[in-house]
Amino acid sequence: MSTLYEDVNGRNVTYCPVSEIYKKYILSLTYGVVFMFGLGLNGTLLCLLCGRTRRWSCSLIFLVNLAVADLLYVLTLPLLLVSYAMEDKWPFGDFACKAVRFLFYANLHCSMMFLMCISVHRFLGVCYPIRAMTYKTKRTAVLVSASVWILVAVEILPTFAFAHTGLISNITVCFDMTSPGDFHRYLPYGLFLTVIGFFIPLVVISICCCSMVRALVGGQYNIQVGQQMRTKSARTIVMVCLLFVICFVPYHITRTVYLLVRTYLISNCQVLNGVMLAYKIWRPIVSFNSCINPILYFTCSNRQRRPHILTVTMQGKYADQGSFSRRAFKPGDFDCKVTVQTAVCNPT
Repeated sequence: MSTLYEDVNGRNVTYCPVSEIYKKYILSLTYGVVFMFGLGLNGTLLCLLCGRTRRWSCSLIFLVNLAVADLLYVLTLPLLLVSYAMEDKWPFGDFACKAVRFLFYANLHCSMMFLMCISVHRFLGVCYPIRAMTYKTKRTAVLVSASVWILVAVEILPTFAFAHTGLISNITVCFDMTSPGDFHRYLPYGLFLTVIGFFIPLVVISICCCSMVRALVGGQYNIQVGQQMRTKSARTIVMVCLLFVICFVPYHITRTVYLLVRTYLISNCQVLNGVMLAYKIWRPIVSFNSCINPILYFTCSNRQRRPHILTVTMQGKYADQGSFSRRAFKPGDFDCKVTVQTAVCNPT
Protein backbone atom coordinates (compact mmCIF):
# COMPACT_ATOMS: atom_id res chain seq x y z
CA MET A 1 0.00 0.00 0.00
CA SER A 2 1.33 3.44 -0.93
CA THR A 3 0.38 6.91 0.24
CA LEU A 4 1.01 10.48 -0.85
CA TYR A 5 3.37 12.94 0.73
CA GLU A 6 3.80 16.64 0.02
CA ASP A 7 7.30 18.09 -0.28
CA VAL A 8 8.41 21.67 0.37
CA ASN A 9 7.47 22.65 -3.18
CA GLY A 10 3.89 21.49 -2.72
CA ARG A 11 4.26 18.44 -5.00
CA ASN A 12 2.26 15.31 -4.18
CA VAL A 13 4.42 12.19 -4.62
CA THR A 14 3.63 8.49 -4.13
CA TYR A 15 5.39 7.15 -1.04
CA CYS A 16 5.74 3.63 0.36
CA PRO A 17 4.85 3.80 4.05
CA VAL A 18 7.57 2.46 6.30
CA SER A 19 7.14 1.30 9.86
CA GLU A 20 9.71 3.48 11.62
CA ILE A 21 8.77 2.84 15.22
CA TYR A 22 12.33 1.55 15.70
CA LYS A 23 13.55 5.13 15.35
CA LYS A 24 11.99 6.04 18.67
CA TYR A 25 13.80 3.26 20.52
CA ILE A 26 16.77 1.78 18.61
CA LEU A 27 18.02 4.97 16.97
CA SER A 28 17.37 7.06 20.05
CA LEU A 29 19.42 4.61 22.13
CA THR A 30 22.34 4.32 19.68
CA TYR A 31 22.54 8.04 18.94
CA GLY A 32 22.32 8.78 22.66
CA VAL A 33 25.31 6.51 23.30
CA VAL A 34 27.24 8.03 20.38
CA PHE A 35 26.51 11.53 21.67
CA MET A 36 27.69 10.86 25.23
CA PHE A 37 30.83 8.91 24.36
CA GLY A 38 31.64 10.91 21.22
CA LEU A 39 31.35 14.23 23.02
CA GLY A 40 33.35 13.02 26.02
CA LEU A 41 36.13 11.23 24.14
CA ASN A 42 36.67 13.78 21.39
CA GLY A 43 36.34 16.72 23.78
CA THR A 44 38.87 15.16 26.15
CA LEU A 45 41.24 14.35 23.29
CA LEU A 46 41.16 17.92 21.97
CA CYS A 47 41.74 19.32 25.47
CA LEU A 48 44.73 17.03 25.97
CA LEU A 49 46.24 17.92 22.62
CA CYS A 50 45.67 21.65 23.03
CA GLY A 51 47.72 21.50 26.23
CA ARG A 52 50.44 19.43 24.58
CA THR A 53 53.91 20.96 24.88
CA ARG A 54 55.83 18.43 22.81
CA ARG A 55 56.15 18.69 19.06
CA TRP A 56 53.17 17.40 17.11
CA SER A 57 53.68 14.52 14.69
CA CYS A 58 51.90 14.13 11.36
CA SER A 59 49.64 11.42 12.82
CA LEU A 60 48.53 13.71 15.64
CA ILE A 61 47.66 16.48 13.18
CA PHE A 62 45.44 14.06 11.27
CA LEU A 63 43.88 12.81 14.52
CA VAL A 64 43.09 16.36 15.66
CA ASN A 65 41.25 17.01 12.40
CA LEU A 66 39.44 13.70 12.85
CA ALA A 67 38.38 14.72 16.37
CA VAL A 68 37.11 18.11 15.16
CA ALA A 69 34.99 16.44 12.47
CA ASP A 70 33.60 13.98 15.03
CA LEU A 71 32.81 16.75 17.51
CA LEU A 72 30.94 18.82 14.92
CA TYR A 73 28.82 15.79 14.08
CA VAL A 74 27.95 14.66 17.61
CA LEU A 75 26.80 18.19 18.46
CA THR A 76 23.97 17.74 15.91
CA LEU A 77 22.70 14.50 17.45
CA PRO A 78 20.45 16.14 20.09
CA LEU A 79 18.30 17.48 17.24
CA LEU A 80 17.81 13.95 15.91
CA LEU A 81 17.10 12.61 19.40
CA VAL A 82 14.35 15.19 19.89
CA SER A 83 12.91 14.37 16.46
CA TYR A 84 12.83 10.63 17.18
CA ALA A 85 11.23 11.23 20.58
CA MET A 86 8.48 13.13 18.73
CA GLU A 87 7.92 10.12 16.41
CA ASP A 88 9.99 11.54 13.54
CA LYS A 89 8.45 15.01 13.60
CA TRP A 90 11.00 17.70 12.67
CA PRO A 91 10.35 21.00 14.48
CA PHE A 92 13.65 22.76 13.74
CA GLY A 93 13.07 24.06 10.23
CA ASP A 94 14.44 23.32 6.77
CA PHE A 95 17.93 24.81 7.23
CA ALA A 96 18.60 22.78 10.38
CA CYS A 97 17.56 19.66 8.46
CA LYS A 98 20.06 20.44 5.70
CA ALA A 99 22.81 21.25 8.22
CA VAL A 100 22.34 17.99 10.16
CA ARG A 101 22.51 15.91 6.97
CA PHE A 102 25.51 17.89 5.70
CA LEU A 103 27.48 17.39 8.92
CA PHE A 104 26.69 13.66 8.98
CA TYR A 105 28.12 13.08 5.51
CA ALA A 106 30.98 15.52 6.10
CA ASN A 107 31.99 13.59 9.22
CA LEU A 108 31.64 10.30 7.37
CA HIS A 109 33.89 11.34 4.50
CA CYS A 110 36.39 13.21 6.68
CA SER A 111 36.77 10.07 8.80
CA MET A 112 37.50 7.90 5.78
CA MET A 113 39.87 10.46 4.24
CA PHE A 114 41.88 11.03 7.42
CA LEU A 115 42.09 7.28 8.08
CA MET A 116 43.52 7.02 4.57
CA CYS A 117 46.03 9.79 5.41
CA ILE A 118 47.10 7.97 8.59
CA SER A 119 47.52 4.73 6.62
CA VAL A 120 49.65 6.42 3.95
CA HIS A 121 51.72 8.11 6.67
CA ARG A 122 52.40 4.76 8.35
CA PHE A 123 53.07 3.11 4.99
CA LEU A 124 55.75 5.66 4.11
CA GLY A 125 57.35 5.44 7.54
CA VAL A 126 57.56 1.63 7.52
CA CYS A 127 58.26 0.87 3.86
CA TYR A 128 60.24 3.94 2.74
CA PRO A 129 61.66 5.54 5.93
CA ILE A 130 64.64 7.25 4.25
CA ARG A 131 62.73 8.62 1.28
CA ALA A 132 59.78 9.66 3.46
CA MET A 133 61.92 12.12 5.46
CA THR A 134 61.22 14.73 2.79
CA TYR A 135 57.44 14.35 2.96
CA LYS A 136 56.66 13.48 6.58
CA THR A 137 56.71 17.05 7.88
CA LYS A 138 54.22 19.07 9.90
CA ARG A 139 53.78 21.51 7.02
CA THR A 140 52.84 18.68 4.67
CA ALA A 141 50.35 17.27 7.18
CA VAL A 142 48.69 20.68 7.62
CA LEU A 143 48.41 21.18 3.84
CA VAL A 144 46.99 17.68 3.36
CA SER A 145 44.47 18.24 6.17
CA ALA A 146 43.32 21.53 4.67
CA SER A 147 42.97 19.85 1.28
CA VAL A 148 40.83 17.10 2.81
CA TRP A 149 38.45 19.63 4.39
CA ILE A 150 38.10 21.55 1.12
CA LEU A 151 37.57 18.37 -0.92
CA VAL A 152 34.95 17.01 1.49
CA ALA A 153 33.13 20.35 1.66
CA VAL A 154 32.91 20.47 -2.14
CA GLU A 155 31.77 16.83 -2.30
CA ILE A 156 29.03 17.23 0.31
CA LEU A 157 27.84 20.72 -0.67
CA PRO A 158 25.03 19.36 -2.95
CA THR A 159 23.46 17.91 0.22
CA PHE A 160 22.05 21.39 0.88
CA ALA A 161 20.11 21.06 -2.38
CA PHE A 162 18.91 17.48 -1.93
CA ALA A 163 18.14 17.27 1.80
CA HIS A 164 15.04 19.12 2.96
CA THR A 165 11.86 18.81 4.96
CA GLY A 166 8.52 17.52 3.69
CA LEU A 167 5.03 16.60 4.85
CA ILE A 168 3.99 12.98 5.41
CA SER A 169 0.49 12.51 6.84
CA ASN A 170 0.51 16.22 7.76
CA ILE A 171 3.70 15.77 9.82
CA THR A 172 6.87 17.68 8.90
CA VAL A 173 9.81 15.29 8.56
CA CYS A 174 13.48 15.69 7.62
CA PHE A 175 14.40 13.38 4.74
CA ASP A 176 17.66 11.46 5.04
CA MET A 177 19.18 11.78 1.55
CA THR A 178 16.38 13.44 -0.40
CA SER A 179 12.63 13.17 -0.87
CA PRO A 180 11.24 9.93 -2.40
CA GLY A 181 10.34 11.71 -5.63
CA ASP A 182 13.90 12.97 -6.24
CA PHE A 183 15.86 9.73 -5.94
CA HIS A 184 16.26 9.46 -9.71
CA ARG A 185 18.22 12.74 -9.59
CA TYR A 186 20.07 11.84 -6.39
CA LEU A 187 21.30 8.42 -7.61
CA PRO A 188 24.25 9.65 -9.77
CA TYR A 189 25.40 11.94 -6.96
CA GLY A 190 25.03 9.17 -4.37
CA LEU A 191 27.11 6.76 -6.47
CA PHE A 192 29.71 9.50 -7.01
CA LEU A 193 30.05 9.91 -3.23
CA THR A 194 30.46 6.16 -2.82
CA VAL A 195 33.28 5.98 -5.38
CA ILE A 196 35.17 9.12 -4.34
CA GLY A 197 34.57 9.06 -0.62
CA PHE A 198 34.54 5.32 0.11
CA PHE A 199 35.93 3.12 -2.65
CA ILE A 200 39.13 5.11 -3.27
CA PRO A 201 40.07 5.31 0.45
CA LEU A 202 39.24 1.59 0.78
CA VAL A 203 41.65 0.69 -2.04
CA VAL A 204 44.42 2.96 -0.72
CA ILE A 205 44.08 1.67 2.86
CA SER A 206 44.07 -1.94 1.65
CA ILE A 207 47.25 -1.43 -0.40
CA CYS A 208 49.00 0.36 2.47
CA CYS A 209 48.01 -2.28 5.01
CA CYS A 210 49.10 -5.20 2.82
CA SER A 211 52.43 -3.52 2.05
CA MET A 212 53.08 -2.76 5.73
CA VAL A 213 52.26 -6.31 6.77
CA ARG A 214 54.73 -7.66 4.20
CA ALA A 215 57.39 -5.21 5.35
CA LEU A 216 56.95 -5.94 9.05
CA VAL A 217 56.65 -9.71 8.69
CA GLY A 218 59.03 -10.38 5.81
CA GLY A 219 61.51 -7.59 6.40
CA GLN A 220 62.24 -7.31 2.67
CA TYR A 221 63.01 -3.59 2.98
CA ASN A 222 66.12 -4.34 5.05
CA ILE A 223 65.53 -1.55 7.53
CA GLN A 224 66.18 -2.12 11.21
CA VAL A 225 62.78 -1.68 12.83
CA GLY A 226 62.69 -1.90 16.61
CA GLN A 227 60.18 -4.06 18.40
CA GLN A 228 58.35 -1.03 19.75
CA MET A 229 57.91 0.41 16.26
CA ARG A 230 56.76 -2.98 14.95
CA THR A 231 54.19 -3.27 17.71
CA LYS A 232 52.88 0.27 17.30
CA SER A 233 52.67 0.03 13.51
CA ALA A 234 50.88 -3.32 13.78
CA ARG A 235 48.37 -1.84 16.23
CA THR A 236 47.71 1.06 13.90
CA ILE A 237 47.20 -1.27 10.93
CA VAL A 238 44.75 -3.44 12.86
CA MET A 239 42.82 -0.45 14.26
CA VAL A 240 42.45 1.34 10.92
CA CYS A 241 41.43 -1.81 9.04
CA LEU A 242 38.94 -2.95 11.68
CA LEU A 243 37.43 0.51 11.98
CA PHE A 244 37.02 0.81 8.23
CA VAL A 245 35.62 -2.70 7.72
CA ILE A 246 33.20 -2.67 10.66
CA CYS A 247 31.91 0.89 10.39
CA PHE A 248 32.07 1.83 6.73
CA VAL A 249 31.91 -1.24 4.47
CA PRO A 250 28.48 -2.63 5.54
CA TYR A 251 26.99 0.86 5.60
CA HIS A 252 28.06 1.71 2.05
CA ILE A 253 26.92 -1.67 0.71
CA THR A 254 23.43 -1.30 2.19
CA ARG A 255 23.30 2.36 1.18
CA THR A 256 24.14 1.58 -2.46
CA VAL A 257 21.54 -1.22 -2.60
CA TYR A 258 18.99 1.09 -0.99
CA LEU A 259 19.69 3.81 -3.58
CA LEU A 260 19.20 1.37 -6.47
CA VAL A 261 16.02 -0.13 -5.02
CA ARG A 262 14.67 3.29 -4.14
CA THR A 263 15.19 4.41 -7.73
CA TYR A 264 14.19 1.36 -9.79
CA LEU A 265 11.91 -0.71 -7.51
CA ILE A 266 10.04 2.05 -5.75
CA SER A 267 6.64 0.44 -6.40
CA ASN A 268 7.63 -2.78 -4.59
CA CYS A 269 7.01 -1.64 -1.03
CA GLN A 270 7.91 -5.01 0.52
CA VAL A 271 11.40 -5.08 -1.02
CA LEU A 272 11.88 -1.38 -0.38
CA ASN A 273 10.97 -1.68 3.29
CA GLY A 274 13.35 -4.62 3.80
CA VAL A 275 16.28 -2.82 2.18
CA MET A 276 15.47 0.40 3.99
CA LEU A 277 15.43 -1.40 7.34
CA ALA A 278 18.91 -2.84 6.69
CA TYR A 279 20.19 0.60 5.70
CA LYS A 280 18.61 2.31 8.70
CA ILE A 281 20.19 -0.24 11.06
CA TRP A 282 23.70 0.32 9.69
CA ARG A 283 23.33 4.11 9.59
CA PRO A 284 23.64 4.60 13.37
CA ILE A 285 26.35 1.93 13.56
CA VAL A 286 28.55 3.94 11.20
CA SER A 287 28.20 6.84 13.65
CA PHE A 288 30.13 4.83 16.23
CA ASN A 289 33.30 5.78 14.35
CA SER A 290 32.99 9.09 16.20
CA CYS A 291 33.55 7.18 19.45
CA ILE A 292 36.25 4.84 18.14
CA ASN A 293 38.41 7.40 16.34
CA PRO A 294 39.91 8.89 19.56
CA ILE A 295 41.27 5.44 20.45
CA LEU A 296 43.63 5.77 17.48
CA TYR A 297 45.47 8.45 19.47
CA PHE A 298 46.80 5.84 21.84
CA THR A 299 48.03 3.63 19.00
CA CYS A 300 49.53 6.38 16.82
CA SER A 301 51.19 8.64 19.38
CA ASN A 302 54.79 8.29 20.47
CA ARG A 303 54.70 8.35 24.26
CA GLN A 304 58.27 7.21 24.96
CA ARG A 305 61.07 9.29 23.52
CA ARG A 306 64.65 9.57 24.67
CA PRO A 307 67.78 10.65 22.77
CA HIS A 308 70.52 8.17 22.03
CA ILE A 309 72.99 7.28 19.29
CA LEU A 310 71.15 5.94 16.24
CA THR A 311 72.20 3.04 14.09
CA VAL A 312 70.74 3.02 10.59
CA THR A 313 71.00 -0.07 8.41
CA MET A 314 70.63 0.51 4.67
CA GLN A 315 70.95 -1.49 1.51
CA GLY A 316 71.12 -0.75 -2.22
CA LYS A 317 72.31 2.72 -3.17
CA TYR A 318 73.10 3.49 0.49
CA ALA A 319 75.26 0.39 0.93
CA ASP A 320 79.00 0.09 0.47
CA GLN A 321 79.94 -2.39 -2.27
CA GLY A 322 76.53 -4.10 -2.23
CA SER A 323 76.68 -5.10 1.43
CA PHE A 324 75.05 -3.63 4.51
CA SER A 325 76.57 -0.45 5.86
CA ARG A 326 76.18 0.99 9.32
CA ARG A 327 76.80 4.54 10.34
CA ALA A 328 76.34 6.05 13.78
CA PHE A 329 74.69 9.45 14.05
CA LYS A 330 74.50 11.70 17.07
CA PRO A 331 71.12 13.22 17.95
CA GLY A 332 72.46 16.69 17.11
CA ASP A 333 72.90 15.70 13.47
CA PHE A 334 69.17 15.28 12.92
CA ASP A 335 65.83 16.59 14.13
CA CYS A 336 64.61 13.21 15.34
CA LYS A 337 61.53 11.49 16.67
CA VAL A 338 63.16 8.67 18.62
CA THR A 339 61.82 5.36 19.81
CA VAL A 340 63.88 2.70 21.62
CA GLN A 341 65.66 1.36 18.54
CA THR A 342 64.29 3.37 15.62
CA ALA A 343 64.02 7.03 14.69
CA VAL A 344 62.27 9.00 11.99
CA CYS A 345 64.62 11.92 11.34
CA ASN A 346 64.65 15.15 9.40
CA PRO A 347 68.06 16.73 8.62
CA THR A 348 68.73 19.86 10.67
